[in-house]
Amino acid sequence: MMLESTPVRHSLVEDAQAILVGAMLCALGVTLLKSAGLLSGGTAGVAFLTYYAFGLPFGAVFFAINLPFYYLAWKKVGLAFTVKTFIAVTITSFITEALPRYIGFGFLDPVVSALFGGVLLGNGMLVFFRHRASLGGFGILALWLQDRYGIKAGLVQLGLDMIILAVSFLVASPYIVFASVLGAIAINIVLAVNHRRDRYIAV
Repeated sequence: MMLESTPVRHSLVEDAQAILVGAMLCALGVTLLKSAGLLSGGTAGVAFLTYYAFGLPFGAVFFAINLPFYYLAWKKVGLAFTVKTFIAVTITSFITEALPRYIGFGFLDPVVSALFGGVLLGNGMLVFFRHRASLGGFGILALWLQDRYGIKAGLVQLGLDMIILAVSFLVASPYIVFASVLGAIAINIVLAVNHRRDRYIAV
């Protein structure tokens, strides 16, 4: 079970290394965005706003914000997905807080940082998705609202991200918000191009 792998099922060791690698990529992407004063969408965007507005630790806030979504994940997707998502969020939060002690940046252009940070986050999330995990957050809520009330998940996600974007103007300049939007676009391009369940079906 630990090492046994098939063309359609990952072993526990494969899942473990994937969650660690995905967390490392996401944490580095968040660190790059945070060091450049940028923001993001989803629950990460809320954590960024809280960090910039009140100085609260990003990792701790990100971990706490995701807690209410695990029940929905369990009901919507199942226990295995929920457990792996919880582990992914926990490790990502921890690495995000620890990484600035070991890595620093001398100069960061906001647009370049947004693009590279977005690509890192997108690839980290891609690793999670391919091992039936995620970074939690609004995506789970959007799926639940779609099933419960018939509201399209894409519209819910877009609406929540637009709210975060609007609030971002309170803590960042228009140029920083613009660069942050480019980073969000980079994340979604990586996922849209590379994540297709009909091409990658392992669980």
